[in-house]
Amino acid sequence: MKHETRGRTRLRMPFYKIFFALTMTAVLLAIGAVSAGVAYYVVKISKDLPTVVEMLAYKNSEPSVVYDRNGETIARLFIENRTNLKLSQVSPQLINAIIAAEDSEFYRHAGIRLTSILRALWRDLAARDKVQGGSTITQQLARNLFLTHERSVTRKAKEIIIAMRMEKLFTKDKILEMYLNTINFGRGAWGVETAARTYFGCSAAEIDLAQAAILAGLIPAPGRYNPLTNLENAKARQNYVLGRMEKLGWIDARQRRKAYDEKLVFKHTPNRIEEYNLAPYFVSHILFNELLPRYGTELVYSGGMKIHTTLDIEMQNAAQGAVLALKSQGALVCLAAETGEVLALVGGKDFKESKFNRATQAYRQPGSGFKPVVYAAALESGIMPTDHFVDAELTFENKGGWGKSWTPKNYDGKYHGEVTEIQALTNSYNTVAVRAAAYIGTPPIVAMARAMGVTSEHLPDDLSVALGAASVTPLEMAVVFNCFTNGGKRTPPIMIRKVVSGNGDVLEEHDPSPVQTVKPETAYTLRSMLFDVVNAGTGTRAKLPKVQVFGKTGTSNDSIDAWFLGGVPGMTAVVYAGHDDHKTLGRNQTGGVVAAPVWKTFMEFATAHMGTREKFDAPPAWVEVDDVTVCRETGFLAVKGCPAVRLYMPAGRAPEAACPLHGGDVALAQADFNAPRLYMIDQDELRLSEASPTPAAPQGQPEVLSPVPVAPPAPYRDDPSPADAVEERFRKLLKQYGIE
Repeated sequence: MKHETRGRTRLRMPFYKIFFALTMTAVLLAIGAVSAGVAYYVVKISKDLPTVVEMLAYKNSEPSVVYDRNGETIARLFIENRTNLKLSQVSPQLINAIIAAEDSEFYRHAGIRLTSILRALWRDLAARDKVQGGSTITQQLARNLFLTHERSVTRKAKEIIIAMRMEKLFTKDKILEMYLNTINFGRGAWGVETAARTYFGCSAAEIDLAQAAILAGLIPAPGRYNPLTNLENAKARQNYVLGRMEKLGWIDARQRRKAYDEKLVFKHTPNRIEEYNLAPYFVSHILFNELLPRYGTELVYSGGMKIHTTLDIEMQNAAQGAVLALKSQGALVCLAAETGEVLALVGGKDFKESKFNRATQAYRQPGSGFKPVVYAAALESGIMPTDHFVDAELTFENKGGWGKSWTPKNYDGKYHGEVTEIQALTNSYNTVAVRAAAYIGTPPIVAMARAMGVTSEHLPDDLSVALGAASVTPLEMAVVFNCFTNGGKRTPPIMIRKVVSGNGDVLEEHDPSPVQTVKPETAYTLRSMLFDVVNAGTGTRAKLPKVQVFGKTGTSNDSIDAWFLGGVPGMTAVVYAGHDDHKTLGRNQTGGVVAAPVWKTFMEFATAHMGTREKFDAPPAWVEVDDVTVCRETGFLAVKGCPAVRLYMPAGRAPEAACPLHGGDVALAQADFNAPRLYMIDQDELRLSEASPTPAAPQGQPEVLSPVPVAPPAPYRDDPSPADAVEERFRKLLKQYGIE
């Protein structure tokens, strides 16, 4: 019996061994299959994950900052507004509150908490929803830096893989530092520093326990727990965070109650990009014309660049206030005379309402504001400010196929007979400017305009140019008039002084590059003539009580555009006013009435702010000009009773005889070699004759001139609705650069 039993036992043993072996083999094969499947899955989803090199090189995006000339922040350019900090720069209370609320085991796990992941997975499977929750701080950082916020198993798996890699690459403190600089706290605030300033108006280092619990409570749902819009939810979340900190032993019950009861004072800092822009027309110009084409969206909006501009923010604010005083739209540009640096640039009354930059994009007719260019060309052609022209009606018959004849008229419809050029400029007589242009021809005028800084395409090569029929921008005209401020040097406008990368490398630097394009004698003479416009002519509303001012008014046909263009020692400024749809400003709304007072308001601040000296310096000794005082009516040397004008004139060309109209000797005046000359335009020729010692009143019929081709004032070249067109182009640019 025992033998049989032993035999049966021996027969059964192999069967169990075989069964066990088969079972274990199956299990191992299953595990292997699962492992292989998992390995394959991991390899597959890892293909598009960041490499070790990419993770080590990663840097949080940081706004680029635009500074004014004195280092004041005028704009922050960002997609995610943040200021990166070191861990040591963050309040310990804020650090503890965030760790307590988000991942209390942060310093003890290896990047993931398996139990939390399984618990979240079970909850989601039970709810038949996508995977969510259970993320450590490292996982959240991995998601924020390298992944989307899509809720799926694949995204969760990628998050886990990246988190585990990051734990091997970085220290815990570095991971926490990166996380604190990455979190979205709502209202456009990214990172703890921006969050602290956005909600409490202080730095992250100054945050106390109560504030820390509020900020930490925002992380899961910034909209739901926003204390500025839902304080009740925010307080409930604050209580939860404080409770977690007490449970962990990081604060006691008394500290918790005190923090919860603390009265919170919110000092909301606006955080949208447009609210971080104190000079939107200026900033948008440098963005779309210089920065974005040169560096691209990523560097400009995320690269932490430091953009040092020429703008003076206090002058910019004063310029904006001055433009707001206009009843219609307008623009103001102010340049530093010697350097061409743009000190202020305002392109409209409200950038939010209209992106159309009237300082750089509005091509408008400057009207009589262009006459100084005409007279500068005339001076270099030998015509002196003391010479005479006839202010009388004249008509140009059209033989060039342009249609009707052209009869330029003075603004007030009156004529004044034989007048000096300085008298004509001071009072802005149109017919004299046209006669001067007809005498010298239009090519010298066009050449002078180009030399002084007019770059726009539409500069008519006919006599209408004498009355400002060109289409130019306020910025262009500021450059032109700056030649008078700056002794004949054209100074290309500079808006950016220096651009520094986020790493501290200087990417570009701009120095002034003035070029002597106008004879100094011409510039000093014309500037002295333009003093008289402000002292006794159409520009008196721009006169300052203590500071010497030169300038010229400009009004286009039908009072569509109104200008004042001028300067003081060290600065040149231009004010433009007009409707975007080219409607008239109204009766008697001239440049002297509309634009000059705005110019004066701005310059009163600018001269005080810049400490402007009261008078222009005399020309240097090497500039060959004579300083003379002449009679505005006759052009001879002034005597008692003359309307006297102090002028600079090219050396050796000033009159030597006293004014015969107000007491000087007529014979001496007639014998004066430098006596003023009268420039006449006859029907078939241009001729020069002696000026009358006593200017004559207009006589006879209007002159009818045929040999000089002329076109009627040209229409505007820009679109019928340029503001709308620019708005559309602005939106396209935003889309092009991915800013919207």
